[in-house]
Amino acid sequence: MPAVTADTLTLPRLASPAPTDVERPVRSITTGPRGYEGEGFPVVRAFAGVSAADLDPFVHMDQMGEVEYEPGEPKGTSWHPHRGFETVTYMIDGRFQHQDSTGGGGLIENGATQWMTAGAGILHIETPPAELVDSGGLFHGIQLWVNLPAADKFLTPKYQNLEGAQTALLTSEDAGSLIRVVAGDVGGHSGPGATHTPITFAHATVEPGARLSMPWQPDFNALVYVLSGRGTVGAEQRPIHQGQLALFGAGDRITVSADEAQDANRPALEVLVLGGRPIREPVVQYGPFVMNTRQQLIEAMEDFRAGRLGVVPADALIPHTSR
Repeated sequence: MPAVTADTLTLPRLASPAPTDVERPVRSITTGPRGYEGEGFPVVRAFAGVSAADLDPFVHMDQMGEVEYEPGEPKGTSWHPHRGFETVTYMIDGRFQHQDSTGGGGLIENGATQWMTAGAGILHIETPPAELVDSGGLFHGIQLWVNLPAADKFLTPKYQNLEGAQTALLTSEDAGSLIRVVAGDVGGHSGPGATHTPITFAHATVEPGARLSMPWQPDFNALVYVLSGRGTVGAEQRPIHQGQLALFGAGDRITVSADEAQDANRPALEVLVLGGRPIREPVVQYGPFVMNTRQQLIEAMEDFRAGRLGVVPADALIPHTSR
């Protein structure tokens, strides 16, 4: 970890905090439980225990892996529907194939991101390619669900393939951290993702003993999830480790620091930093549908059963299951 790296000494640096900047306090730290998704790949439910109001505009996030598969073990999902939100799949290590009923799709690897606007409705599948199933190997990624406001719930579905090389790279004031901006803006540096709901999504590597202070849009919420390693969050230096999520209060800066000592197989602190402008609308969710009313959920299920959310293509990928 991770797939996209760079020499931080050559990258643009974040500006020093201004005297008027307000440090965001840490409101809570929660630990995500472990479970299984799709055909059986291990996940950490990153948002478990946090209220929907505090997560808004985000709905759900899984850390997929990190797992070293033996040959024949890699698994994915079967064909399934979505409506009313966007799915973001960020691949840190390994490879995943995506295919959907609108013709979108491709191979996600090497720090790439697949951004799918489900909108009015779509069918899709995510599964490891056949060669990875045969060989086994490292698999690690994130799937994030971003809600859409009522006015955008029935948008025409759209697919974005964001290669790792497109990610905006920058560093901290002391060059001790590498920041990859996938979507949104950090300190005037914008990621390639085109979002309907205003958000920022970034992956930072903080070297042992280093401190990352990031400017953050005041009207966004602020979340830091630890992919691996140990460190502290906030000016109050609350301890945090892999699988934990920090929720921040109001302000315009976020601070994350890495412990001097890290595990041998975890050479640095790896975190996702994300936030967005809350939509503040009713959210009613049932499985893969995220709507505003119960009636809309019923209509989504009826439309799915009637084939109105799309048709599995003739050349459809086939999910891989255990042998």
